[in-house]
Amino acid sequence: MTATPGILVLAGTPIGDVSDAPPRLAEELAGADVIAAEDTRRLRRLTQALGVTPKGRVVSYFEGNESARTPELVEELVKGARVLLVTDAGMPSVSDPGYRLVAAAVERDVRVTAVPGPSAVLTALALSGLPVDRFCFEGFLPRKAGERLSRLREVAGERRTLVYFEAPHRLDDTLAAMAEVFGADRRAAVCRELTKTYEEVKRGPVGELAEWAAEGVRGEITVVVTGAPERGPEELDAAELVRRVRVREEAGERRKEAIAAVAADAGLPKREVFDAVVAVKNAGGL
Repeated sequence: MTATPGILVLAGTPIGDVSDAPPRLAEELAGADVIAAEDTRRLRRLTQALGVTPKGRVVSYFEGNESARTPELVEELVKGARVLLVTDAGMPSVSDPGYRLVAAAVERDVRVTAVPGPSAVLTALALSGLPVDRFCFEGFLPRKAGERLSRLREVAGERRTLVYFEAPHRLDDTLAAMAEVFGADRRAAVCRELTKTYEEVKRGPVGELAEWAAEGVRGEITVVVTGAPERGPEELDAAELVRRVRVREEAGERRKEAIAAVAADAGLPKREVFDAVVAVKNAGGL
């Protein structure tokens, strides 16, 4: 007789204040057959804070062993186990381990559900004071400067609000890169230590935030940046048109395609953008 498949439970954990833990989290921690934790030591502190004694087996599941451990956990699920996945903070698989396990479980027709919980992405977005009706999450930017600039150039024209995670020691470089690619006046918010004792939300033009961050910032960081402005053709001067073409070229597009894309995005004839590029080129600026 074939065993009834188990269930994979993705559980959101507090991003700071442990009292933010949803009531179901304690129930799942107590009742799971297997708990896969990004950091077993942090899991121990969490269960102690919640007054929970897990009955199930606890295993580590982090970036370094995610690929190797996923098949093992899937086999547990196929045999009927209730597997609980928790990360250090927030929702599993959102810039944390989990995606591979979810995909593998779905492939084997295992049910996947979630215990909704705190989210640094949504908390920062709500506190930012920036538009929240449309947004996209970009995770962590590359560590290398060139790759970071290239990634930012890919979304330079994105009109939705952008949300990033960043390490505190790279924050100043990231904000400086954003000022270079997006323009120093692009509005942004740096959200630090959300829900913790020293929570801080610093808002302002990204150029000013880069100067502030150069003095040193500590803690868990989420950066929210407003999308590219929806400006009409009459508001786009030649310098801005050329800047947009340059951004696309640096991202790998050929000049002809970049000019066409900028013209389409701005609602202008290609000839107008082409003429602006030629004028700057003849002046030695492109």
